[in-house]
Amino acid sequence: MLSTNPDFFETPAKADQPELLVSAVLHLMSHYTVSTGQNKDHGACLKLASVIERHLKILAELPELGPVLKATCQQLSEQWAMLVEHSLSRQGRLSMFERLVAGSR
Repeated sequence: MLSTNPDFFETPAKADQPELLVSAVLHLMSHYTVSTGQNKDHGACLKLASVIERHLKILAELPELGPVLKATCQQLSEQWAMLVEHSLSRQGRLSMFERLVAGSR
């Protein structure tokens, strides 16, 4: 599905290089856009969105970032978290509907 380097999916244990985190999250965001445009694998898109949210949250908590970048990362992290929550709840509704349809047969 993705030709993404698996290292981008790992949350950095030590965020001592904010530029690498910014680079990774931008890379992930572009892959998310491409994968949702192709609309092939919703589970992978959800995982990607979750990883993006986690990277943004880590960036927002870094003390060495400037206040504008920290605030931007915080706001984006919250938006991605809402997207993940919405996707999870939508998947839950679809699964329940599928179970109901399958049970009526």
